[in-house]
Amino acid sequence: MIYLDNNATTPVDPEVSDAVFSSLKRDFGNPSSIHLPGRKASEAVESSRRYVADLLNCSPEEIYFTSGGTESNNLAILGTALHYKKGHILTSAVEHPSVINPCMHLESLGFEVTYAPVDSNGMVEVESVIKSLREDTVLVSIMHSNNETGVIQPIDEIGLFAQERGIPFHVDAAQSIGKMHFTADSPATLITVVSHKFYGPKGVGALYVRRGTPLRPILFGAGHERGVRPGTENVAGIVGLGKACQIAKRDLRLRVQHTTNLRDMLFHALKAALPDVILNGHKTRRLPNTLNVRIPGIISNELVDYLKDRAALSAGSACHAGELKPSGVLKSMGLSDEEAFSSLRLSVGKDNTEEEINEAVKIIVETVQLLRKKKSA
Repeated sequence: MIYLDNNATTPVDPEVSDAVFSSLKRDFGNPSSIHLPGRKASEAVESSRRYVADLLNCSPEEIYFTSGGTESNNLAILGTALHYKKGHILTSAVEHPSVINPCMHLESLGFEVTYAPVDSNGMVEVESVIKSLREDTVLVSIMHSNNETGVIQPIDEIGLFAQERGIPFHVDAAQSIGKMHFTADSPATLITVVSHKFYGPKGVGALYVRRGTPLRPILFGAGHERGVRPGTENVAGIVGLGKACQIAKRDLRLRVQHTTNLRDMLFHALKAALPDVILNGHKTRRLPNTLNVRIPGIISNELVDYLKDRAALSAGSACHAGELKPSGVLKSMGLSDEEAFSSLRLSVGKDNTEEEINEAVKIIVETVQLLRKKKSA
């Protein structure tokens, strides 16, 4: 099996799994307890908090642990809304559902939300964002990189305008952290971190909250995570996230170089064998590991299904209640339904090899030719 779906999730790094297993055996205490097992568990959590902060170049006191990206995004958006109680929120049309859906929920509660458009390259239009800012704007939420196209958004430019107006700025960096250089030195005041997107365990994440940023809890219980996120900490998961951050800090330069090389190799080889292959998204402003292409004459879901036991790929559409739905991200970029249906996401990882890329190209091209032949028959 050739795994080229690293934006969906990544394999757990062996160093991370070793750290998790050791923690499960060692750190069994409740971190809130004052006895020795509790103190050891608390020390493990706080060590990991420092590792996450070190990767983001921020203070450990600005890191709050959560159950993952969905909770971090919900906490950032709903927690800000709870503080202000009313107002206007600005996000983009290509955000992850864990951003779009909380915003839609807030609309039902009386908040007004603007969904900024993107251009044909998948880039949020900065001028549109600036024009949409209002006196009562209480939050701007723009992802750093898109999970489908890998396109990197102009968050520095957008963030500076939000900063000038004193508006909290949330950045969903789920796909970026651990894959490329990104830190809290950006204008972001809230940043979502997701463990399983960069070789850590699932079910754990973090939210960076810049000191002084207003935020209310969205869960209610005891006073864990300084009252922001109640619930007994997932100690082993947090240890795994911390170890993943340590490794990312150590290996990031080589990781970026390796995945960029494989991504470009993959595209050029596909283009050489299938000249009508078209890149979706910006040519240069994208994640080093992500390639989204459309292959005319096929339905990508069929291609993914044909290859499901040989290669892990992702289609540009999804099946809901038996009906094929085109990607909302690709549609927002101006692609037709047919173009979205023929789109394929390939996301490489640190463990992929050039031999795997060559084999993947071979079986993709063979399957495309087979599907085209069947369609024309």
